[in-house]
Amino acid sequence: MPELSKGESERVMIFIDGSNFYHSFKESFDMHDNVIDFQKLVNMLKGDKLLVGAYYYNAPLDRGHNEKIYWKQQRFFAELRKIPGFNVILCTMRKMIKPGRNKPEYMVKGDDIHLATDMVSLAYENAYDTAILVSGDGDFVPTIKRVQKLGKTVKNAYFRVSSSSYLKKVCNSSVCIDDFIMEVLKKKD
Repeated sequence: MPELSKGESERVMIFIDGSNFYHSFKESFDMHDNVIDFQKLVNMLKGDKLLVGAYYYNAPLDRGHNEKIYWKQQRFFAELRKIPGFNVILCTMRKMIKPGRNKPEYMVKGDDIHLATDMVSLAYENAYDTAILVSGDGDFVPTIKRVQKLGKTVKNAYFRVSSSSYLKKVCNSSVCIDDFIMEVLKKKD
């Protein structure tokens, strides 16, 4: 049996904060995340390491608010589910109307806690050696510290517009997605 190189034997899991990704990408490049080839993104992030799973956390939009956009998002989720080893974890979307405003605001709820729970529990189960967190949200720092205490490595992939310097500092390494995002756009037909 041939011996694996270090890179080939290192098991990687990717955890994508979908809402953070969407808003950061839209703000940075004025495009929607449905133009991203997530298979290419995952391959770019994992490099020569063994991908054992990728998790994408988000919430379905309110169908009653805009049915056309709702179905567009559903097609996007269906595309993601076709990627081998890719898991789409759907949380809830909370509709709120703030005092003095007529227009409702929507917030994804539960995505961060699902991501944090999965990252920690899968570390306890020894399901990976390295976690790649795709988010700029500094709220994940306690999760990163717990995972590192279990001997795991954590890499942060972030957009400049939403990066947390504290998150980057706590992670073992980091990479700015802005630097290679154009390489993972879908090819136009």
